[in-house]
Amino acid sequence: MTEYAVKLAEAGLKINAMKLNAKNPFQWASGFFMPIYNDNRMFLFYPEFRKLILDGFLDIIRTKKIIIDVIAGTSTAGIPHGTLLAEALGLPFIYIREKPKAHGLKNQIEGIDAEKDLEGKKIIVIEDLISTGGSSAKAVQAVREANGKVDYCLSIFSYNLLNALNEFAKLDKPCKVLSILEYDTLIDTAKKTGYISDEQQEALKLWRHEPFEWGEKRGFARIVKKQ
Repeated sequence: MTEYAVKLAEAGLKINAMKLNAKNPFQWASGFFMPIYNDNRMFLFYPEFRKLILDGFLDIIRTKKIIIDVIAGTSTAGIPHGTLLAEALGLPFIYIREKPKAHGLKNQIEGIDAEKDLEGKKIIVIEDLISTGGSSAKAVQAVREANGKVDYCLSIFSYNLLNALNEFAKLDKPCKVLSILEYDTLIDTAKKTGYISDEQQEALKLWRHEPFEWGEKRGFARIVKKQ
């Protein structure tokens, strides 16, 4: 745990970018009810918290001695923080679409010529949030398919779910996921600051071990959208 993790947890709870509620959980886009909701875009409104996130990323890079040629942000939430990091390090910046455009040059990687690739450059991928890990792992693979070397994916926050580990394990080569703030630190900070009770803390800790069964067991059945 670093000072940036605790400060970011305190900031996220203060501005409601990170909400915890085990009694009245939040419905995620997947239809599952979860006791946590994360909106890291809210940090963009506050210059001091943008700086905190930037410093957190810089601390990870310096501590791990990561060598970088290009910063890559995921579309859309990873773009602003990736841009700030690239500016601070004086490095090129690109961003990764979820899928190639259906028109024009059909780019998936924006910032390079569609007729060229990343020429074996060392890339780090910047995410805002890693939940189940599918979109993050796909972003890493997209950069690799464009001939970029990716050994690290950095995020503002991670739930540390087993699903994410499994998604990254499917990649052709290992990619280390490093986050400024992780779920356990958020929960511990919430308890210390009085945001949650002992009972709520236990319920929230149980969620991470069974995230997709947690709501159902408490009477919050998944809502499946009609096609």
